[in-house]
Amino acid sequence: MPKLYCELFGHDYEVTKNVTNHVKEYTCKRCKKQLTTDSNGKLTELTPKYRDINSALERIYNNRLMRLKQKSVTSSIC
Repeated sequence: MPKLYCELFGHDYEVTKNVTNHVKEYTCKRCKKQLTTDSNGKLTELTPKYRDINSALERIYNNRLMRLKQKSVTSSIC
């Protein structure tokens, strides 16, 4: 039934995960279809390949943020 509703009226996506500032993962509230943004900024289906890419991207992004925070803390102390 939810899939039929989405076919007639469209999906109702919500952000389920912020990978980076520009990459997010979305899930339809009704049919649970999952999407993510690709390298061009367009929505594409969240396949295992994109899951792996997003997890690696999130790890790199978080490491970079931590390094920048540590750098700013040490430069403010000196």
